[in-house]
Amino acid sequence: MTTLYDPDSAIAELVEQLATLLPARDLRLATAESCTGGLIAAACTDIAGSSAWFERGYVTYSNAAKQSDLGVAPGLLADYGAVSEPVVAAMTQGTLAAAPVADWSIAVSGVAGPDGGSDEKPVGTVFIGWQARGGKSDVVRYRFEGDRSAVRRASVLAALVGLRERVDAD
Repeated sequence: MTTLYDPDSAIAELVEQLATLLPARDLRLATAESCTGGLIAAACTDIAGSSAWFERGYVTYSNAAKQSDLGVAPGLLADYGAVSEPVVAAMTQGTLAAAPVADWSIAVSGVAGPDGGSDEKPVGTVFIGWQARGGKSDVVRYRFEGDRSAVRRASVLAALVGLRERVDAD
C-alpha cells in the first residue's frame, strides 16, 4: 500500500514537537512572514497552549511593512529586492528587536506565484531565515515546486524543520 505524503500532517507533527521542545528549554518564537502570509503563525497557534512558546507573528507582505514593522532598511530592499538573503536576514533581526521576549525568530520572503517570478528569482524561490537572540541570522534559499498553495505549505514546513534542527543543535 502506498502512503501519500501529507504536508499538513507533517506541519502539525512539527508544531507538536516544537510545542514540547521550546517550553522545555524556556524558549519563545516570533515570526515575520511575507509570502506565507501568516501561515507559520497560524500553524503554531493551531494547538492549545501555544502561548507558552509562541510570542508573536508579523505579516509584512509589503516593503513598507518590512520597513515600518521590522526596521528593514530601504536601501536593502532597493538593492536586493524583498526576496533576498540580505532582506530576510534583516527581517530576522528586526523581529527579535520588535519582540524583546522572543528567543528565536523565523523570517520568510519569496515568490509563491503564479506570477511575479524572474530569471534570477523564478516562482518557487523562497528565502527562509532563522536567528537566535544573540546569534547571527542563518538564511537559506529554497526552490519549491508546485502551485501557490504548494509553495506556501513547503515554505512553512521548511521553516519549522529548520527551527527544530537549529534549536536541537543549540
